[in-house]
Amino acid sequence: MFHLKKHNTTVKTEIIAGMTTFLTMAYIVIVNPIILSDAGVPFDQVFLATIIGAVIGTLWMALFANYPIAIAPGMGLNAYFTSIILASDGQLDYISAFSAVFIAGILFVLLSMTSFREKLILAIPENLKHGITAGIGLFIAFIGLKLSGIVASHETNLVKLGDLTSAPVLLALFGLLITIVLMTLNVYGSIFIGMIATGIVAFFTGQLKFDGQLWKLPHLPDGIIVWNPINAASEVISHGLYGVVFAFLIVTLFDTTGTMIGVAKQAGLMKGNTLPRARQALLADSVATTAGAMFGTSPTSAFVESSSGVAVGGRTGLTTLTVSILFMIAAFFGPFVSALSGVSAITAPALIIVGSLMIGVVKQIDWDSFDEAFPAFLVILTMPLTSSIATGIALGFITYPLLKVVKGQWRKVPLLLYVFAILFTYQLLFLPH
Repeated sequence: MFHLKKHNTTVKTEIIAGMTTFLTMAYIVIVNPIILSDAGVPFDQVFLATIIGAVIGTLWMALFANYPIAIAPGMGLNAYFTSIILASDGQLDYISAFSAVFIAGILFVLLSMTSFREKLILAIPENLKHGITAGIGLFIAFIGLKLSGIVASHETNLVKLGDLTSAPVLLALFGLLITIVLMTLNVYGSIFIGMIATGIVAFFTGQLKFDGQLWKLPHLPDGIIVWNPINAASEVISHGLYGVVFAFLIVTLFDTTGTMIGVAKQAGLMKGNTLPRARQALLADSVATTAGAMFGTSPTSAFVESSSGVAVGGRTGLTTLTVSILFMIAAFFGPFVSALSGVSAITAPALIIVGSLMIGVVKQIDWDSFDEAFPAFLVILTMPLTSSIATGIALGFITYPLLKVVKGQWRKVPLLLYVFAILFTYQLLFLPH
């Protein structure tokens, strides 16, 4: 079913890859409820809805697309969801906001069922694809450095070196050191082994604590929040949420598409300029977004942390099937998952190392052609600095056709790039991002 021999992998490798991916993204089942609770959504509602959305999207990716790319509610989109409710001064409740997510999800499904998103992948120039991969690499490495405390915030210089003597940072440095040593020695499953070793040290040094209760039965306090497209559409119309629907649609579209391209290239799954089974893969996040909104979570996206599983050998849907099963189990072990997610030093080294692996594609960018190199450079630079994959892609999409027009090569630019350059310009200037 997963064609393991064709992809030169084994059941053991795929399961380890799935466990690695899950551990690097498990934080979402705790962080997402915390963020959405500020919008008034019950914690337990979002906790289970987050898992439902992740399981539906990731299972779809495993069974229909056979890719090692996991799906879950995306960071950034959850904060935007909360911000639109808080900014309404009580005029908008979370049920109406979920209606907007639901409508965006339905539109997303319709787009994914056509050849539109496949054409979009083909339309993205090769150098921009390399820039997206490298930018994602820098972005997740920066996330790892921030989560671990190795890099800290600074009032004027944005970031600075963290306190290297603090216990969390020392634990992260230990995890990073042991993992890079194992990788240098070509030890199989180095990243996963590094996580296990760091977790053990965290437990015995008192940084990983379990407060007695490790599991509890999951439940949905509000039940199914939205399910009728007509009622959802009326909510969008009555509250004038057209811009919100568009923002969810455009950001999710490019966040997911960019992540899929980056991870697929890292795994060697791209066939030239195309992504095989693209439609099945692209349906995963759109179906999950729609289902997630029904139960009570913000839009889903392909998770960049999937690259950690690819780094340890994940190449097929068996990796994501493993991730799905672990999410199902996590539904019953909220306190345990919360404890693991609370020790960022366990997963941060994996993100830093994977980032170093992904940045290698910069050597394939045509640096001798400024009109090709600069848009790719802008993507690489702005993804970590704006903490947004979609914003980095937007700036690349705007700059690339502009430079081609200046050079008199406007005919070489696909029409779709001009369309999205205009849409991205509008979004960056007039919509929240």
